[in-house]
Amino acid sequence: MNVLRCMAQWRELRTSLTGRIGFVPTMGALHQGHLSLLQASTADNDLTVLSIYVNATQFNDPNDFAKYPNALEDDLALAEAAGVDVVLLPDYEQMYADGFRYRVTENEFSNQLCGTDRPGHFTGVLTVVMKLLNLVRADRAYFGLKDYQQYTLIRDMCATFFMPTEIVGCNIVREADGLAMSSRNRLLGPESRQLAGRFNRLLAQAASDEQACLSLQAAGMQVAYVKSVGQRRCGAVVLGEGADAVRLIDNVPVDPPLQESDIQEASA
Repeated sequence: MNVLRCMAQWRELRTSLTGRIGFVPTMGALHQGHLSLLQASTADNDLTVLSIYVNATQFNDPNDFAKYPNALEDDLALAEAAGVDVVLLPDYEQMYADGFRYRVTENEFSNQLCGTDRPGHFTGVLTVVMKLLNLVRADRAYFGLKDYQQYTLIRDMCATFFMPTEIVGCNIVREADGLAMSSRNRLLGPESRQLAGRFNRLLAQAASDEQACLSLQAAGMQVAYVKSVGQRRCGAVVLGEGADAVRLIDNVPVDPPLQESDIQEASA
């Protein structure tokens, strides 16, 4: 497995690579959800590239950025075991040599759901993803459907700008109690972790968005939003208080059942 911190070295290596290339962009702290994306990529492609980069421009809260989990040594071991061929470890100076002067902005869907209380979040996400896709020039890039809004925005960005990489959405991977796997789960204290296991069930069992919101609040969760978009009910909650607060997102299919031909169902 080739681990590269210098993107100039990667660009030189990229010119010599042949075959179909798959790409999984991450912010590290890898878990089984990430591994399911890597498994899908290694099954579909000749080479798989993984990037690990905690993107500062998508954090509107500096404290949230500062406490994001860092487990690079473990991540590299997991990546090698998963059959990753190249790991890219860029830094801010390489990703934003322009000082974030140029950025990608979407003016509609990005202002809903997570965009409501995280101003600028999706501008940071779309900008760094476009940069990474241009760097890697992969045939396919894999994203988890837990971040359904993110997946939709990235998919539509690539279509809008005629980018050649196919965006593949992969199924949510869950803990035994239904909690969607997330790097942020590591930050949950014991009580919050137990409560988090109810998030998915309460979101899915409610007859309406309003009822889901009330059920989550009654369980002791701070609700950022619950809103159905198309055929998915999306929700975000905050567990814990102050510096220990952790924000979680999830989404579930709603009737009629989800039918999107461009989503590849990949199981762990």
